[in-house]
Amino acid sequence: MRIDVITVVPELLDSPFGHSIIKRAQVKGIAEVCVHNLRDYATGKHRSVDDYPFGGDAGMVVKVEPVFTLIEKLKAERTYDEIIFMTPDGEKYNQLIANRLSTLQSIIILCGHYKGVDHRVREHLITRELSVGDYVLTGGELAAAIVVDSVVRLLPGAISNETSALSDSFQDNLLSAPVYTRPAEFNGWKVPNVLLSGNFREIAKWQEEQALERTARLRPDLLG
Repeated sequence: MRIDVITVVPELLDSPFGHSIIKRAQVKGIAEVCVHNLRDYATGKHRSVDDYPFGGDAGMVVKVEPVFTLIEKLKAERTYDEIIFMTPDGEKYNQLIANRLSTLQSIIILCGHYKGVDHRVREHLITRELSVGDYVLTGGELAAAIVVDSVVRLLPGAISNETSALSDSFQDNLLSAPVYTRPAEFNGWKVPNVLLSGNFREIAKWQEEQALERTARLRPDLLG
């Protein structure tokens, strides 16, 4: 899978994409994550990518020209399944969307910045708008990193135990059951006996019951 990320501040993505599962997936050739500096596609002496908004509002807006130039360049090189814009007023991102994106071959993620992006980009170039929550970040880089991380970890071979991702919270609209490891007792706190029983049928039943109970208590909206 190839993911192209367009940003004004590429340095913010060096660490998220250069370590752990994301790095290993790229080394294995499972994923290719390419970060593009939008300033490289701006014109003028100062390579400015932003300007004041029409109408006199406060803040700065990312200009349409450099975004259009870069996206058209990328589209000339390959076909993209989605061109995504990270924005607070986009569709709320969740595990189901991550699952869907992980089945695609190539996507572009445009990071919002400043006051936003010229709306003509959203009208004519973007195919999907995503939000990681009802709050505003300085830019879309952290939100884009969340999307890339949640998608790449689902790709076959990205993590050692592929079934692990399938048992994560939200995969079945349920929170995951509690997990424990050694020692079986610490400071008087004991691991539930069923997990030590070796009876995998009873363990699976306990995990399902715990998942349902935790979801009903902590996130009842998921059961609606």
